[in-house]
Amino acid sequence: MNRSHAEDLELAGRCASGDPEAWDRFVLEFRPVLYRAADALDRHGGAREVADALYAELYGIRNAEGQRQSLFRYFQGRSSLATWLRAVLAQRYVDRQRAQRRLAPLADPDADTVRASIAGGAARSPEPDPSRARYVALLRLALAAVLGALSPRERLRLACYYVQELTLAETGRVMQEHEATVSRQLARTRRAIRDDVERWLESAGLSRPQVAECFASLAADPGPLDLKPLLREAAPAEQARERLL
Repeated sequence: MNRSHAEDLELAGRCASGDPEAWDRFVLEFRPVLYRAADALDRHGGAREVADALYAELYGIRNAEGQRQSLFRYFQGRSSLATWLRAVLAQRYVDRQRAQRRLAPLADPDADTVRASIAGGAARSPEPDPSRARYVALLRLALAAVLGALSPRERLRLACYYVQELTLAETGRVMQEHEATVSRQLARTRRAIRDDVERWLESAGLSRPQVAECFASLAADPGPLDLKPLLREAAPAEQARERLL
């Protein structure tokens, strides 16, 4: 355990024991972490409610014997406190999504068939593997953290190519790089992102087989995992095309 993890473990222990000073420090330092993670999960603000509700569990809920049980007691210091909090938030968000689906009114199958026929589409596919929802949530957080750690130049290059969908030559003109250099740099950045995302997922508690399963699941069906909003926020890509005009 490195020093920062040891410090995190000490802070979590003090919070679990009800130390007011430690709790004030936790709220000051980690509320922004939770809110950024919540916005990465749901940019419409739905995950912020989950983040706010998480504070009650962290502070501690009274059991039948009147003893306060804090969620902090599950933090063992194997990762940073910030990484652990993001993983807990992702799981709580997935749990709430599942609960909302269970409480939703049952659809009329005949009406669904009619609507699908009118739209020329197929009937609704079966519900995906439950573990996939957790993988999507964790990957979204991992990508937000990894993309945010890139240099501004790397983010701009990615945004030009993937968000604005410029060609390699156009991206090179924006970046003042040769087309071949753009191609090499994009490939290098993609490899670095993959490696960093794998490390983030492992630090969040996934085993290596689970990380592989996570990537395999989303490679087959990316679904709602969209990198464009993350890249659009990370780099002023909208200005890139203007430089070409």
